[in-house]
Amino acid sequence: MGKPVVHFEVTGKDGAALARYYGDLFGWKTTLHEASGYGMVDTDSGGQGVGGGIMTSPTGQPMLTFYVAVDDLQATLDRAEQLGGKTVLPPMDVPDGPSVAMFSDPEGNMMGIVSGMG
Repeated sequence: MGKPVVHFEVTGKDGAALARYYGDLFGWKTTLHEASGYGMVDTDSGGQGVGGGIMTSPTGQPMLTFYVAVDDLQATLDRAEQLGGKTVLPPMDVPDGPSVAMFSDPEGNMMGIVSGMG
């Protein structure tokens, strides 16, 4: 069985402005986590699709990322590297949340993986 996309992130120079933009454009509701500056997105779509987050990029560069649910983060990173990818963020626990990691594919596209969500 394949693995589902379970989360997305939109980052850029001004996370709050991006949250307003997407809220106005798509009707998304964003709740800001004050301590981290991370905005959790409720797409208000009646249970369709996946939720996500919007934040200010640590580098100031815009980036779109989606996250796929996997059983074992390290095993997935190892497989990604065997196939020509590169680990970008080793497994880490999100405070009060799931565990995440990131890799880039052979073309340099960033991909997130998540375990323990839901």
